[in-house]
Amino acid sequence: MDTYITKAMRLIDDATAGLTPAQLENAPEGKWTAAQVLEHLARAFGTSAKAMELALEKPQPTVRALTIKDRVGISLVTGLGYFPEGRKAPAITVPGDNPRGPETVQRIKENLARCGKAIDACEAKWGSSNRILDHPVLGPLTPSQWRKFHFVHTRHHMKQVRERSAFVASRSATV
Repeated sequence: MDTYITKAMRLIDDATAGLTPAQLENAPEGKWTAAQVLEHLARAFGTSAKAMELALEKPQPTVRALTIKDRVGISLVTGLGYFPEGRKAPAITVPGDNPRGPETVQRIKENLARCGKAIDACEAKWGSSNRILDHPVLGPLTPSQWRKFHFVHTRHHMKQVRERSAFVASRSATV
């Protein structure tokens, strides 16, 4: 598995190690719970994997033309590793209201591994410099850009998981 996918898996392992169901399933008012953050990522990984698996059935990847806006976004996220705050998640990746924490932790790991394998298969079929699939916000990405995107996206959300779990732990300590 690619180092960015491996690093993303480590981030997930580190952020979720030892979390209690309460830490996974509670959050400040108006925020996603840690379990919802994990469910969002599990859906993102699963959606990417499925789209790539479907793309592999075609002789060539079908991607749209790269725009200047795409180039800027791709440079920020996959070049500089910057993930902007406050953007709404694509509808397909929005978590449900009450995902179960332990099941979500398992699902995120399975979907990330599946996504890594799909990226590897696309790269093996079409090469490392070809854009293999359109990201819904960033536009068409190469295999290495997909890997880096998923790492940067994971890093962004594992920070949220740690913040949510610390919030719940601090509230428990004051009760």
